[in-house]
Amino acid sequence: MSVRNATTDDLPAIAEIYAHYVATSVATFELEAPDAAEWQRRFAAITGAGLPFVVTEHDGAVAGYAYCAPWKTRPAYRATVEDSIYIAPWAVGKGCGARLLGALLDAAQAAGVREIIAVIADSGDPASVRLHQRFGFRTAGRLERVGYKHQRWIDTVLLQWSAPVDGLGRPDVRMGE
Repeated sequence: MSVRNATTDDLPAIAEIYAHYVATSVATFELEAPDAAEWQRRFAAITGAGLPFVVTEHDGAVAGYAYCAPWKTRPAYRATVEDSIYIAPWAVGKGCGARLLGALLDAAQAAGVREIIAVIADSGDPASVRLHQRFGFRTAGRLERVGYKHQRWIDTVLLQWSAPVDGLGRPDVRMGE
């Protein structure tokens, strides 16, 4: 399995993976899967902002994807992003999540990201929380009953990752080496 930067050619596979989670889970709070035009818009906004959007492949097929998007629109938040990671159902348990998150953290640091927030639905399956914790994310909070999907209220867990810093409070660029 390899990880690389996503391209617009990957968007149909990305859309298919995401549509599965929209329809079958609370991993996303969207109720309808975005169409191709919306995926084009999202991809252009993320990559146009200089933020990472990566995919992992297995036997030539996109097995999962991850990206960072702005956390908030106000300018003081510019070095803080939210991550998203989705794995094709057939690739779950094959190490795709770890590969993607590792590559995403490296690319985010290179892009000047200082803080990454993971907003994880409390679905009763701790896999995403555990994955993030393995990479140094720490619990930052919990929001109760903030989403309603599949006839139930859903809490979210907030995890936060901080880029290593030098003595002056700047991202430590040596981390990518």
